[in-house]
Amino acid sequence: MFVRRFTPSPLALAAALALASLNAYAQPAALPEQGKAEDGKAKTEDNLKLDRIIVTGTSTARTKMKQSVSVSTLDGDQIATTGAASAAELLRSIPGLRAESSGGEGNANITVRGAPISAGGSRYLQLQEDGLPLLLVGDISFATADQFLRTDAMVDSVQAIRGGSASTLATSSPAGVVNFLSKTGRTPGGSVALSLGLDHKQIRADFDYAVKLGDKTRAQLAGFIRQGQSTRNTDVNVEDGGQFRANVTHDFNGGYVRLSLKVLEDKTPTFLPVPVRLVGNDIQQIAGVDPRTAFFINSKFRSDVSANRDGNLVSTNPANGLRVSNTAVGAETKLDLGQGFTFEQRFRTADISGRFIGAFPAGSQQPAFAAATPGYFSMHLFNTKLDDFGNTFSESRISKVIDMNAGAKLTAMGGLFLGKQRIAQTWYWNRYNVQLSGDGAGIVNDLGQTTTNPTGPATQTWGGCCVRSIDVTINANAPFAALTYEAGPMILDASLRRDSQNTKGHQQFDNTPTASGGFTGWNFAGRDPVNYKATATSYSFGGNYELDRNTAMFARYSKGSSWASPDRTIWDGAIAKGTNPYPVNELKQLEAGLKLRSGPLSAFLTYFDAKTQEDGGFEVTTRSYLKDGYASRGLEAEVAYRVGQFALAGGATLTRAKITTAGTTNGNKPRRQADIVYQVSPSYNMSNWNVGASFVGTGKSFAQNDNKALLPGYTITNLFASYAYNDKVSLLLTVNNFFNTLAYTEAEDQNNLGNNPLYIARALNGRSAKASVRYSF
Repeated sequence: MFVRRFTPSPLALAAALALASLNAYAQPAALPEQGKAEDGKAKTEDNLKLDRIIVTGTSTARTKMKQSVSVSTLDGDQIATTGAASAAELLRSIPGLRAESSGGEGNANITVRGAPISAGGSRYLQLQEDGLPLLLVGDISFATADQFLRTDAMVDSVQAIRGGSASTLATSSPAGVVNFLSKTGRTPGGSVALSLGLDHKQIRADFDYAVKLGDKTRAQLAGFIRQGQSTRNTDVNVEDGGQFRANVTHDFNGGYVRLSLKVLEDKTPTFLPVPVRLVGNDIQQIAGVDPRTAFFINSKFRSDVSANRDGNLVSTNPANGLRVSNTAVGAETKLDLGQGFTFEQRFRTADISGRFIGAFPAGSQQPAFAAATPGYFSMHLFNTKLDDFGNTFSESRISKVIDMNAGAKLTAMGGLFLGKQRIAQTWYWNRYNVQLSGDGAGIVNDLGQTTTNPTGPATQTWGGCCVRSIDVTINANAPFAALTYEAGPMILDASLRRDSQNTKGHQQFDNTPTASGGFTGWNFAGRDPVNYKATATSYSFGGNYELDRNTAMFARYSKGSSWASPDRTIWDGAIAKGTNPYPVNELKQLEAGLKLRSGPLSAFLTYFDAKTQEDGGFEVTTRSYLKDGYASRGLEAEVAYRVGQFALAGGATLTRAKITTAGTTNGNKPRRQADIVYQVSPSYNMSNWNVGASFVGTGKSFAQNDNKALLPGYTITNLFASYAYNDKVSLLLTVNNFFNTLAYTEAEDQNNLGNNPLYIARALNGRSAKASVRYSF
């Protein structure tokens, strides 16, 4: 067995601490001292930034204190000190969001309190960059929105709307919207940074630069490059790539116009579940397979032969894992048209493609090899080509402010969203035997002999279900409107949205019956046409009342819609051809909340009561159609406290949820739904030092809706320490999962392993440390 980890020498460690990192996007700001107001009382601090303007998922830009929605924000300082390795991992820091970030840089399961994780990806949550979605639908197999998103020095802040008007101000977002907002060159200057993995082979370089091009024109540039073997056990470079982003803004009287560019070419590993044992209700490790570090792709597994969309066999490298390409250009403008009219326009077109390769345990061990050491398991290699996921999105808004009697005003807004989303992907999954060893696992045949060949063709994997190629284009349009009435401390609003989708294309399957063996080409003559239309209506109405400048309360009721997974739902031929209606999932939610500031304490409390009805969606790994209802209610809290040099921020979500569908699971808890999820982040600032931690945890939950296997509760401890050497040089050290906690995020049954149940589970990464240095100019 080889060991791919390395221990840096003292000299290398010193160099890393003195010269490292790119993840240090911004030096954490010094914390202000707690002061006194003129009346001698404690000064009220805005520690939750309740006076920050919110532009995401709302009809009118207002402060958090005036919005009638639950919203959280992260700025650059907070992002830097999380040490997050991916966008999904960053979202774990936001109260009310459940981000199962165990898949690597993509393939994360993300949802918002009140909505279930009933499919991969983000079925009820939309991820945006600068106000437009990355993908039209968030739960496409092997192409989730988070994998086309990278956090870097270009990110100025993150705004997360939970529930509320997100259902009417975006498509397929009844549970919420998370918007990654870019810097726009307002603060001239820049930085370069270098980061180095201290206990794993990983290096990354970042930069950002803002410059004025004239009195009214400014530009912002940022990006990164990286290479490495990630934090899991392998001996090949599974990380390789980078990103470049830029925008230019011209301001003029009454508005601005902005052009933007993004080029992402990146390769990262795909982390999928690993074999475990289920003993009673408890998940137990298999000797030699540590779910925190196990990774079955290495130099012994050099190629896999799959079919492309043209029916030709091609060789691919499993180490390519999650390869993404995203080149996008965009434009936006905001114009004051006079007489109370304002016009806003956002546009982006993106060329997106890639590949998803990952080792998924499934199948059974052969008796002839059962006594050998190490044993092996049957693995399906998810080798899916993302042929074309290009899209074009446009959103136009026009609003009019009408002054009324006694200082009241009415704002009327109307808008139109237009979108075109291509979904073209090819599935071809061979079956291999993989040794039960997390380090240096090899490929063997049914007799335990070393090989490089699959033990079963893709045409026979899972009964031949998954040799397929689809190519469809979704044309979407959604007119929406909102009215907002403001009178003194009271603000009332109502909004309505009508989503329509028209989808055309085809899907095709293997030309050879499953029993006859290998792949002989696509049945082009027998392509199944896809041609359906679907509509959905969403609405939301709410109100906010400020008791005083430091206290406000709000209430809201919403009904939002989400499209069932388009890549899998069309497996039903009647739906694909438009004979049967396309399934639409619905989420109804009642919310009420309180926002307050008092001295060093800020708090945001929300009660929620949600009901979800799913009308369809096929899950590949369990080979079943999911059609369930869910009900949940609970309390969400976000708090921040700061006194002197000490600061504390965090949140918790208490949830009571159950399945409401008639049948054997009626009354059970939804899978992976814990009663409590929490985040706590203390920090202490002393002169040039800032040290702190974040504790992200969850209570126990059930792996599946049958409520048999238990996923234990856990707390992940992340540490950081930053040091400002001077006003230009800063150092940052981050340690993720300091106590190397085994934290399962999902699990499911996969046939049998010999005479023992083969259960599989996916866990968060084990401990990893990075050091960074940043030079500002």
